[in-house]
Amino acid sequence: MFNFKKFALTLFATVLLSLGVVIGSYAKSSPDTLVFVGEYLGQLDFIEGRLLDLLDAMPQERMAWEPADGVRNTAEVYLHVAESNYSLASKMGADVPKTERGTIEKSTTDKEKVAETLKESFTVVKEAAGNLTDEELNKIIQTPFGMDMSLRNFMISLLNHMHEHLGQGIVYARVSGVIPPWSDKQDSDSDGDGK
Repeated sequence: MFNFKKFALTLFATVLLSLGVVIGSYAKSSPDTLVFVGEYLGQLDFIEGRLLDLLDAMPQERMAWEPADGVRNTAEVYLHVAESNYSLASKMGADVPKTERGTIEKSTTDKEKVAETLKESFTVVKEAAGNLTDEELNKIIQTPFGMDMSLRNFMISLLNHMHEHLGQGIVYARVSGVIPPWSDKQDSDSDGDGK
């Protein structure tokens, strides 16, 4: 015979235990940290979406194009962001590919592989960022470019870095005759000419 009282007590105990685990994981972080990390993850989603949309709009034959000798080609722009993401994630304690600096960005001009690498790098950063505590965010780290700063500051710096290379990608797209997908949509919504 079904014992509702025993079932209800077991369910209640399970819920309490589950809440304790969830609350315990957040107990290490202040409300400000949770806000910062949440906003940071939102910014990562935004920039990842823009980079992937722009990459998707670029034709494969433009992946090896470079505006001048010694300047990153189109694929390298996106892979440079991916490599920087891995650098950031490593500072957050994530397990990332062990490569020499500059290796990832020169690894391929295949658009599908570039997109896959970029997506994977954002996944690693988001997973690592989602678990950070106040102590970890405030920890002083040595950056790959030789400066000491808090992990939080390094995260913000690399977010700016991603936007910088999104801008570079937009220029490469426009020079290649490609309209950024979000611009094309905005222009068509306002009866513009799409340029």
